[in-house]
Amino acid sequence: MTTELPYLESLQATLNAQQAAFEMHQAMNIEVFYWWCTAIMVMIHAGFLAYEMGASRSKNALAAGVKNILALAVIIPTFYLFGWWIYNAFPTGIIPVDASAALPWAQSMGPDVKDMGTGIFWAAFALFGATTGSILSGAVIERIRVSAFLMLTIVLGSGIWILAGAWGWHPDGWMLTEFGYHDVGASGVVHAIAGFFTLGVLINLGPRVGKFINGVPQKIQAHNLPMTLIGLMMIIFGFFGFLGGCIIFNGGETGWTTIYNTPTNLSAFAFNTLMGFAGGVIGCYMATRDPFWTMSGGLVGIISVAAGLDLYDPGLAFMIATGVSFIAVGAAKQLEKLGIDDAVGAVSVHGVTGVIAVILVGVFASGTPNMDGNPAISLYGQALCAFVMALLGFASGYLVSYVLKKFDLLRVPANVEDFGLDEVEVLAHPYPENVPAKNTHSTNAITKGA
Repeated sequence: MTTELPYLESLQATLNAQQAAFEMHQAMNIEVFYWWCTAIMVMIHAGFLAYEMGASRSKNALAAGVKNILALAVIIPTFYLFGWWIYNAFPTGIIPVDASAALPWAQSMGPDVKDMGTGIFWAAFALFGATTGSILSGAVIERIRVSAFLMLTIVLGSGIWILAGAWGWHPDGWMLTEFGYHDVGASGVVHAIAGFFTLGVLINLGPRVGKFINGVPQKIQAHNLPMTLIGLMMIIFGFFGFLGGCIIFNGGETGWTTIYNTPTNLSAFAFNTLMGFAGGVIGCYMATRDPFWTMSGGLVGIISVAAGLDLYDPGLAFMIATGVSFIAVGAAKQLEKLGIDDAVGAVSVHGVTGVIAVILVGVFASGTPNMDGNPAISLYGQALCAFVMALLGFASGYLVSYVLKKFDLLRVPANVEDFGLDEVEVLAHPYPENVPAKNTHSTNAITKGA
């Protein structure tokens, strides 16, 4: 007995050490997974940059690209200062709860060898916020001031979307606890919010000069359609990081869960992401035969199934994506008839599709149980929450852009728009060999006009 006791103690110590090492490796694996999800999400912004530069006329190409670079740069610090706090402080509505650990001076909001979660989740959420700014960016090309765009991006990407995220994604979010809201791939909390925020801005911004002649919409050609198509494919690549950031890697026996703590895995996401992409491309091609819309269909398809990635049969995902593509194209045409100049169809691709995606979860998955005592998924709950997302996005976008418009801060002067935003907002040319020499007096006069 005397000899067995030290042996058992030694064995227990070895087991404890192995368990601690296993748990450390699990935590590191989780950290590495979200590190690479965040890195892949950066490709979304490279894609939007190419997409919008190509969709612009050559005189505005660099201004479109610089807006995307700056959007990413302004979201990161503002999301650090107050965006992460909003997510943790407002899950129950508009009255904040204690979220002192998410304030920028909290210990968890900086290097801490004992905390392997906060920084990596903050980074992923910050990139989600930057994506909302890029969604807005494409729709408003060729006439918005860069300064106005950046102010709107901060409001959207570090304020409004993350408020919606607190309501619809947080474990205590009122949409989940009261209505069983289900939106695993952010169709509502990112895409619907950003799309309808963009609609509010477009109403105040107005169309590009020459877009409507006697009320008839005119085609404004992209100066580099191949660049736009390549940019869209880069966004699709980045979507795999985006959707990876929407799944919870728990480690141990728990494995993968959705953000709502319901069981799932990357295989479910893989089936339905790819089937959604394919259905969207095919649907938009059938609806338009247009290269731009064909590639945009990939976005429509993925967004249309993202809310229910964990629940759909792949065949159903394909059919949803194909059908919603026709609706998105029709919505874009209808907005154009109403005098809305959405240069890249962002309102329909992201906003309309996002709302429909949330509602369709209620159609096809009604009655599916939630975890932790939350209500089951229902059509009523999904439709109500989709309406809230659209209203929150639209109202905030309209109000902030209205204020900027009243102070003459929203849109560049007409002479600057005619001359090209690159000359004034960026002071550079994408293709300088094609630009005729202009005297200094003329350029200075344009600059003063801005």
